[in-house]
Amino acid sequence: MMLSLTDGTNAVRFARRVITAYVTRLPTPTSTLGKPFQEKQGVFVTLHTYPEHDLRGCIGIPLPVMTLSDAIIESAQSVTQDPRFPPFTASELPMVIVELTVLTKPELIKVKQPKEYPSHITIGQDGLIVEQGFYKGLLLPQVPVEQGWDKEEFLSYTCTKAGLLPDAWFEKTTKISKFSGQIFTEEKPNGPVKERTLDGPDH
Repeated sequence: MMLSLTDGTNAVRFARRVITAYVTRLPTPTSTLGKPFQEKQGVFVTLHTYPEHDLRGCIGIPLPVMTLSDAIIESAQSVTQDPRFPPFTASELPMVIVELTVLTKPELIKVKQPKEYPSHITIGQDGLIVEQGFYKGLLLPQVPVEQGWDKEEFLSYTCTKAGLLPDAWFEKTTKISKFSGQIFTEEKPNGPVKERTLDGPDH
């Protein structure tokens, strides 16, 4: 299900309100988001510094296990505590842009030989999930575009994100799924929201 720009704008503004409430220890705002947000969908909330556009946090719910509005609340609160970074503080609110990636349901890529995986992946369209036993890693569709990776590098870095060796995607016990995402982002802190296309001029 595709969201309209109005829905995406409301969702990003709501995520910012949730983040603001969380870091200033105020009650979580109630969702007034419309009907599409009652469907179960995965979502990631990403914070970037402005204007440098450095990553400041990225946390989400990859699978459609809760309503989209609940997933936004949980992800927006969790992104302030991304373990890769110091805890996010209220003083940073005017210095970050909020980005939301709404995910489709992941679909297992079925291949006869692991070397066939790259032919099933489209850079700029697909995100990846790599699973092997207890190990699991996910990278959003925008990551390989931002990093300039090819398909093999994208697979390898997703394996690394899962805590596996970069070539783990060649192992028969590794499961790889792909998904796509709709990306909505503030153009500047508290600014207008746009839907981001990964082959767009900002890359």
